[in-house]
Amino acid sequence: MLATAGALALPAGTAVAAPSADPTPGPLLSYVVNTKANHGQVQKVEQAVKSLGGTVVYSYDQIGVVIARSTDTKFAEKLRLAKGVDSVGSSRTKGITAADTQKAEVAAEPTAAPAPGQEPLEANQWDMRQIGVDKAHKISLGSRNVTVGVLDSGIDATHEDLAANVDASQSVSCVEGGKPNTDWKAWQPGVDGDHGTHVAGTIAAAKNGKGVVGIAPNVKLAAVKVVDDGGFIYPEYAICGFVWAGEHQFKVTNNSYYIDPWMFNCPNDKDQAAVTAAVRKAVAFSQRKGVLNVAAAGNENIDLAHKTTDVSSPDDTTPGTRPITNDCLSLPTELPGVVVVSSVGVTGDKAYYSSYGKGVVTVTAPGGDRRYQIPDTPDKNGRILSTIPGGKYGYMQGTSMASPHATGVLALLASTFPWASPDELTEMLTSQAESHPCPTGAFNPGGAGEWKATCEGGADDNGFYGAGLINAEKAVQWWR
Repeated sequence: MLATAGALALPAGTAVAAPSADPTPGPLLSYVVNTKANHGQVQKVEQAVKSLGGTVVYSYDQIGVVIARSTDTKFAEKLRLAKGVDSVGSSRTKGITAADTQKAEVAAEPTAAPAPGQEPLEANQWDMRQIGVDKAHKISLGSRNVTVGVLDSGIDATHEDLAANVDASQSVSCVEGGKPNTDWKAWQPGVDGDHGTHVAGTIAAAKNGKGVVGIAPNVKLAAVKVVDDGGFIYPEYAICGFVWAGEHQFKVTNNSYYIDPWMFNCPNDKDQAAVTAAVRKAVAFSQRKGVLNVAAAGNENIDLAHKTTDVSSPDDTTPGTRPITNDCLSLPTELPGVVVVSSVGVTGDKAYYSSYGKGVVTVTAPGGDRRYQIPDTPDKNGRILSTIPGGKYGYMQGTSMASPHATGVLALLASTFPWASPDELTEMLTSQAESHPCPTGAFNPGGAGEWKATCEGGADDNGFYGAGLINAEKAVQWWR
């Protein structure tokens, strides 16, 4: 049972509204509390949290964010009145309980005969050929000096195609309330947590004569577990992940998710505004430390440049329908400096599910599209083959699969040009992308209107493809 309000004295000069005699009981919720990035100020806010009967889970002095918990339904309202508190927001709508099981979306293990010089399953990696990875590997396999942070559901560090590249010393779990835990077991995938291992394989599966090959097979991978076993990425998890990436100065991070429970966080909601502020500070901190963050555009076929309605939030309790505007942001995708990746299928055209938006999408990459048949392959539905836990391989599709392709190419660029800043790496990526114009007619791959979309912009910069389809071969020859 948490202490009642007023159990601890507030620091001198800290003003807080007089609380009721007893807290109004409710579910145990987590809160992000924003203040100045100053150790003394953070300590004052911690005391204010405790004085209201809350508990401090973890504090990030670097960015001025305190992660707190309380069962008082008025906790945020009271804490917002404390001196030095900039904003407070609940990071979820569902009470904190044991997580549900995360379900994977993969096919059975494939089989294929290798061609000379190829990895055993490389023949099935149409995505790698689409962006010239096979040709890029003749020039570069990446550098051991480059570490890519995979902010996801964990990485199976025992997998035959990943074990050599996963750096345990730089790996962490952030799903224990936003508090970093470096224990090896903590950052391993949970039950059916295939997603992070699949993403990791696309980026850096080793070129070792086994299974598949990644885009940058010589770089290091850091598992940063931000997805819990219920499949949720709450704000405090992501905040922990971005600060960790900054402190360890990863060259690139991959973020194939949006932060729950709100698909879009709106400034007119005090909780969502506080979440946006906290995540923004964490992402900016990582960027100041030289990290380039890559994110998936999303799988809802939403025009992120013309938002009107959110029908799926909050996703941890009961979703409803609400009007939204472009001021409502998908996190971390729509934050400044983030490379945003849409998805294409085997034809090179927008995948039916991929979200898009002029001025939002940076580049596009293969993410799979099951509508297209690929002859002479075990999986004929155009999905992406990669590693999954237990030493296995499986197929998935989504912008979650497109994003690590861009991350892998950026890892090759960072290996080739170690002096390059995040902005310079982004410029290199976009300048070598293959232009892809908008469709000449209406885009409606479903045939009945359920997946229709409107593309805006010219061949070199449009809402479906951004600067175009990434090209690994051209990227590693950028100086030529």
